[in-house]
Amino acid sequence: MIRSRVLKNFFKIKVAVTGLIIISLIFIIALLAYVIAPDNTPYANGQQITLGNIKPGKVITFLNIKRNKKTDSESWIYKFMHGFPSAYNRIPINNYEVNGDSIFIEEYGSTSKTKFQNSFHLADIFYAIQGGRTIKKKSGNYIIPIVNDKSKTVSISKLKAQIPEEAIKQQTFWLGTDRFGRDMLSRIIVGSRISISVGFIAVGISLFVGIILGLLGGYYGGIIDKLIMWLINVVWSIPTLLLVIAISMVLGKGFWQIFLAVGLTMWVEVARVVRGQVKSLKEKDFVLSARVLGISGSRIMFRHILPNTTGPLIVISAANFATAILLEAGLSFLGIGVQPPMPSWGNMIRDHYGYIVVDQAYLAIVPGLAIMLMVWSFNVLGYGLRDAFDVKN
Repeated sequence: MIRSRVLKNFFKIKVAVTGLIIISLIFIIALLAYVIAPDNTPYANGQQITLGNIKPGKVITFLNIKRNKKTDSESWIYKFMHGFPSAYNRIPINNYEVNGDSIFIEEYGSTSKTKFQNSFHLADIFYAIQGGRTIKKKSGNYIIPIVNDKSKTVSISKLKAQIPEEAIKQQTFWLGTDRFGRDMLSRIIVGSRISISVGFIAVGISLFVGIILGLLGGYYGGIIDKLIMWLINVVWSIPTLLLVIAISMVLGKGFWQIFLAVGLTMWVEVARVVRGQVKSLKEKDFVLSARVLGISGSRIMFRHILPNTTGPLIVISAANFATAILLEAGLSFLGIGVQPPMPSWGNMIRDHYGYIVVDQAYLAIVPGLAIMLMVWSFNVLGYGLRDAFDVKN
């Protein structure tokens, strides 16, 4: 009955529902990041220096050349989580021409007066060829030494027919590229994983620490409560960002370190709220009855009291999620968060904030808008949940 009332009240708050929808969409995008990103290589770090800072919407033609190495044997699940290493070298081109058994290309951005600056054997386009082995011609066909495999005989006419469909690809850079020629849209999509991850892990750490300390202080009182309140007041008195920076300096720079640093600074509010809830609930009849029946204190706390604090905890978690995203972005902007080449909305702003005064301000504005949208969504969701749990509604 209470749950249905809470849900009914929540869905009446349109702005909170909007925030929930946006969060759900970003979560799905983050989960499927390497499936939907145009550049699905690890960390979306496919660099093309010649494509640095191209404008949004630009369409570039690529020649895909098979890498002369063994294809990675990692499982699909591993690649789903960490990216799909490219089996090709991608060369941006303006034009190409097939002549005989070779393809001649005009590379993108070339200032050479020569029409075609480079050429590749057609077999080298489609097959991983063993180093030091030569492609032999026999009766109009080619014998190709394949990496970690037997030699293969192919027809030159067949290779020519495959060029337009399999070797020449076009990509639209909807948000342009950064100074290293990396696709900005892919970096934004993969970077959403960092924000979602830091939110979940940091909030999980804060809930674990805060709930334990809040239950102990609120239920037992006395010297335990005084010690916990002293610790809460000490941590509460230190500015959050400074405390996160200090913990980051101790733990070091990195992916998991930033999660721990953020999580270990957000438990204070959780502990205070849980402590207050426990102090009011432990005098209720159902808790007194449990004591009379001889039920242990730990069971009373976790099985009888804690479930009655879920409403306030959900509201706090939504607010802490937004705080965690801002803290991670701030630390990455300062250079002590996640480290390159791992994409983070914060370090993307750091890399491009100097472009705000030129005609490429979008390089810093787009990740800034992503942070703003995410934080706004969690804030309005938190306010909506607070109103939905309000017993006066």
